Amino acid sequence: MNRRNVLEATLLGTALAAASGAGAPAAQPVARSPFVTAGDGTRLFVQDWGSGKPVLLLTAWTFDASTWGSQIAALNERGFRCIAPDRRGHGRSEMPSAGYDLDTLTDDVAAVIEARDLRDVTLVGFSMGTTEAVNYLARYGSDRIAKLVLVAPTTPFLVKTEDNPDAVPKAMIEADNAAVARDFAKWIAANEAPFFTSDTPEITRTWIREMMLSVPPPVALACRKTIAFADLRAAAARIDRPTLILHGDKDASAPLQLTGAKTAKLIKGSKLVVYEGAPHPLPLTHGERLIADMLAFMSV
Repeated sequence: MNRRNVLEATLLGTALAAASGAGAPAAQPVARSPFVTAGDGTRLFVQDWGSGKPVLLLTAWTFDASTWGSQIAALNERGFRCIAPDRRGHGRSEMPSAGYDLDTLTDDVAAVIEARDLRDVTLVGFSMGTTEAVNYLARYGSDRIAKLVLVAPTTPFLVKTEDNPDAVPKAMIEADNAAVARDFAKWIAANEAPFFTSDTPEITRTWIREMMLSVPPPVALACRKTIAFADLRAAAARIDRPTLILHGDKDASAPLQLTGAKTAKLIKGSKLVVYEGAPHPLPLTHGERLIADMLAFMSV
């Protein structure tokens, strides 16, 4: 065999060895089922992308996990694994007729964490997802959780009571729920203007409208009651993990002074970052700043 043939044979052998996995095995993507079964048998659809330290992303009322898409892409690029479940009754998860109380929804979060054996987790909640995140720590402890991020939180307690005077009167909450029940589409249209920024594209607005309307009113109403009446003041005060709170000062859905500011006072050592002029859906309207703040917090 001449020198050229030897060289070609060597190169061919190297290529075949690489193609067949000879030598040091290459890392292969892990195939994961897109579903996790909750304690009551409900199948929950779970996006699970990437590898590395896990970030569990819990989303807003009537939103599904697709709203985290930009954040998932950015976190994957920086070496994080992102797990984002659709809440029961939302997205591609099953829609049982019950189980929309806070403890069952929190048990669903625990089912995802345990089924995927997640540890050293950065737990991120957005809007309604913050109630599930805070309640998870109260019910299951912080053994599997490293850090907590609360985006536009609805915690700690929205209802006006004698010991919570600067909050929303129960009658106002009930009237708002009645409006949702009468005509959900009309309610969405009436509340859209302050929800987004003026430069939010129409395609984004349409996407969110359609997503919200895909959730049947009985499910939407049950979840709204869960948000409104969840008293998580004691749970927040017991949190023992580093916590970052991100909130817009033009949030009409969860006004800063009633929610994020109060939550920050309850969680010892937490950091509150206020986005000037920002509304409620920060993952949609302030996505780049949001991911930068999350990454800076997670890298400490």
